[in-house]
Amino acid sequence: MVRILNNIKALILTNSRSYPRIITRRLNSSDATAKQIDVNKIRNFSIVAHVDHGKSTLADRLLEITGTIKPGVENAQVLDQLQVERERGITVKAVTASLNYTYNNETYLLNLIDTPGHVDFSNEVVRSITACQGVIMLVDANEGIQAQTVAVYSLAKKNNLLIIPTLNKVDLPRANPAKVKAQLQSLFNIKPESVMTISAKRGWGVKELLEAVITRIPPPSVDTKGDFRAHVIDTWHDKYRGVLCLVYIHSGTVQVGQAVKWKSDMKPLTVKFLAMLRPSEEPVEEAVAGQVVMVGCGPKAGGRVGDQLLAKEVGNDDEGTSVPPVKHMVYAGIFPADQSQHPQLNDAIKKLALNDSAVTVTPDSSPALGQGWRIGFLGLLHLEVFTQRLLQEYKAEAILTAPSVPYKVKVKGAKAIKQYKGDEVIVTNPLLLPDVKNIEEYYEPFVIGTIITPVEYIGAVTTLCHDRRGTPLPSNAVDDNMTMLQYILPLSEVVIDFHDTLKSITSGFASFDYQDYGFHPSALVRMDILINGMLVDELSTIVHTSRLEWNARRLTEKLKEQIPRQMVQVAIQAVVGGKVLARETLKAYRKDVTAKLYGGDVTRRKKLLKQQAEGKKKMRSIANIRIPRDTFIDVLKR
Repeated sequence: MVRILNNIKALILTNSRSYPRIITRRLNSSDATAKQIDVNKIRNFSIVAHVDHGKSTLADRLLEITGTIKPGVENAQVLDQLQVERERGITVKAVTASLNYTYNNETYLLNLIDTPGHVDFSNEVVRSITACQGVIMLVDANEGIQAQTVAVYSLAKKNNLLIIPTLNKVDLPRANPAKVKAQLQSLFNIKPESVMTISAKRGWGVKELLEAVITRIPPPSVDTKGDFRAHVIDTWHDKYRGVLCLVYIHSGTVQVGQAVKWKSDMKPLTVKFLAMLRPSEEPVEEAVAGQVVMVGCGPKAGGRVGDQLLAKEVGNDDEGTSVPPVKHMVYAGIFPADQSQHPQLNDAIKKLALNDSAVTVTPDSSPALGQGWRIGFLGLLHLEVFTQRLLQEYKAEAILTAPSVPYKVKVKGAKAIKQYKGDEVIVTNPLLLPDVKNIEEYYEPFVIGTIITPVEYIGAVTTLCHDRRGTPLPSNAVDDNMTMLQYILPLSEVVIDFHDTLKSITSGFASFDYQDYGFHPSALVRMDILINGMLVDELSTIVHTSRLEWNARRLTEKLKEQIPRQMVQVAIQAVVGGKVLARETLKAYRKDVTAKLYGGDVTRRKKLLKQQAEGKKKMRSIANIRIPRDTFIDVLKR
């Protein structure tokens, strides 16, 4: 037995000693490649487009042409690594892949970033283009220009990126490249001869597009001899290595073992992990300015999107590229299904929020639902994907409350009110709304909505926008059949079901995108729910005065359906400033107290009924109506 144990011990020691040597040889081989990289042979570019225009399919073809993956059905949607992305057929996370390609006997390093197309994940696009010098703007040759196409074009021009306009799906029978090229010229003044035509599914024209990336997009303008400086464009959590960061290097070089620091925290750190994503990790010993690489500084060395990673000797006043702050459009409460699951859900939310930097997490509590969190999202799809990832990746079940948008209020004499630091207060939860006596003015968030629709649906779209309190802006004709409409709309009217209604009334042909327009004065009030005269805090909402009666009737009717019947009558009221807007009455259970009578004088019956009436009157005066937790969940959930 002793001999067997000694043999096992010797085998473990041998394997533990040989493993680092294997890694070292791999690092050294990659190190030789990294040192030979010429900045003029680097191209950093993204693929941007409206949703479902073929970005992920084009990324697959580029990976095949460069020899990164083998052609085959099993390698479809390689960069869509999340389960939710494959199930929904959409891209949620921007993913980087570093590709090698030989053109005119010169080897080029191409850093490809496949970005999402839905407006709710536009933050991923904004972060990605900070590491790019050009973009491939993909347009479906069947559908033509869509609302998100206008948004990504404006974003690319704002960041002075070179745009390669490309028409995809030209192999389909309904494709009309000439018509779409005319749309590009009409809206963006893009010359038709500069537009590439491809079929990402069949691979037609993809090689020419890849060569156009090399010839058209300029190399990164970086300082290879300066001190190391990089900014973080993505982060994620590894079980064994801690926080890993994807960074774009602006100047200098970085090596494994080098001393670095975060700009937000001047504590010295050491680079322990360095790799290129191809898209799987390929460890390297050194990376140079212009590259997009993965950096890890150990389990306890964090990092966040937008922060800068600097050489140890660089001062804190050194400037660099930063990611603009995120403006959240929707807030919702997330609570564990059972309070015993609070630690598990807390850990899952922290790890997922690290990978999804567009969310903000603040602790929250509810008398009905217990301890939870108030989380800010970029939209309803973002909210749905976040909760789906919680369940799929961390096995964490959560209760989601009704989403609401942030409001702003101007407080009277805010300096005299200790809890408010300024004259204007952002309110993300109706419960935190100041007393109405202290509010001077309410402000509601608005957006500029861009709708591209066939001309035959203009009337229906206009009616919808007017019903949602929209204000029209000048419209543009995309071509003879399509029109681009713009409206200033309240965010609260957009985030819930506007997109679904728009698709319904236009038979799915219209597309919608929006951008922030700031806060503007609005007639808002807080609507409370009373149950037998008792205020229920969790059901309070902020409503526009024009929607008061409709919201009041809808909520009281739903509560009547959900609250179980009691031994006493239950009055459900929607109240604003003491005025009852809607009321529903839940009838009490009636016990037949005369069932035991089998005849005799009628006064016996009257006596029993009188006693029952007096008992119910007393019960009604002291009764505390307890609404079951399931009722709150059914009413509050989206």
